[in-house]
Amino acid sequence: MTSRRSRPAMLLTAALMSAVLLAACGRGPARTSEKVTVRFTEVIHSIFYAPQYVAQAKGFFEDEGLEVIASTAQGSDRGVAALLAGTADIAMVGPETTVFVYNQDSPVKVKLFAQLTARDGSFLVAREKPEGEFSWTDVRGKSIIGWRPGSMPQLVAEAILRRHGLDPETDLEYIDNLAAPAMVGAFLSGQGDYIQVFEPSVSQLEQEGHGYVVSYLGADYGGMPYTGFVATDKFIAEHPDVIQRYTNAIYRAQKYLFETDPKVVAREVAQFFEGTDVDLLAASIQRYRDEGGWVRTPVMNPADYDALQDLMIAGGVLQPDQRAPFDAIATNQFAEEAVNRIK
Repeated sequence: MTSRRSRPAMLLTAALMSAVLLAACGRGPARTSEKVTVRFTEVIHSIFYAPQYVAQAKGFFEDEGLEVIASTAQGSDRGVAALLAGTADIAMVGPETTVFVYNQDSPVKVKLFAQLTARDGSFLVAREKPEGEFSWTDVRGKSIIGWRPGSMPQLVAEAILRRHGLDPETDLEYIDNLAAPAMVGAFLSGQGDYIQVFEPSVSQLEQEGHGYVVSYLGADYGGMPYTGFVATDKFIAEHPDVIQRYTNAIYRAQKYLFETDPKVVAREVAQFFEGTDVDLLAASIQRYRDEGGWVRTPVMNPADYDALQDLMIAGGVLQPDQRAPFDAIATNQFAEEAVNRIK
């Protein structure tokens, strides 16, 4: 039987094989009317990734001569597979994927060039309102609808469980086989005592009386590099101007997000969350900003990526001899230039 801890490598290997099969369809960024079209894919769609939507809504990409065509990969493994297949130019994914690809046989590697988030963005939502103050030991013997093995949400959740003396394998059921779009529906249909989910789904569940927030995993675990922008080393080498312009736009959006009333930001990005109440979006933005969910600049701290690999080793998805050096999986060249250029 396959160990659930060996599944991340198997899943990524399958994604890489698919990428090779699709590679013949790949192409570089297209120039149209003096603008460069960039095919972007995000890991999931969440207000947690607000700087990306701000850059689109405020025209920051346009100012840089970029036309961004966005899609949602529904998983970091799928986002990286799209890069390797040449069907996406830039992906917003968990940085663990760059380490996985580093240890694969693929001749093409991927590199982070800008950091986006500063900690986990998921919340634990209980089906029943706790009678007293929540403790993680309350989940003993219960079930949590969670995320795929080897993903950042899963690694963080299991690390928190271990900190509280719980064995994620035996002391509870962590449901990790549901696709991201199906998780909330499964919870609403009665599956799971808890669900680990991102905004705005968190506030929607609360608002509609389907659940109660009992923990913010980002606060429980602490700061870490959680999400960033990634491209293949080949794309970065061939199109450094595109990477620089993309990073410039993201940094402008990061600055704007910290300087602007969340209600204003919510109105501007509401177009990307059709059917979601603007006040709910504003509350989500305020919550993430207050909790330190976002980095203020795209510049990455190499020491944080060492700590990330410690988490992966502790989670059983990376062997100690598979550590990747920072320069092999990330570059601060473009982020530092953006910070120096944009005041």
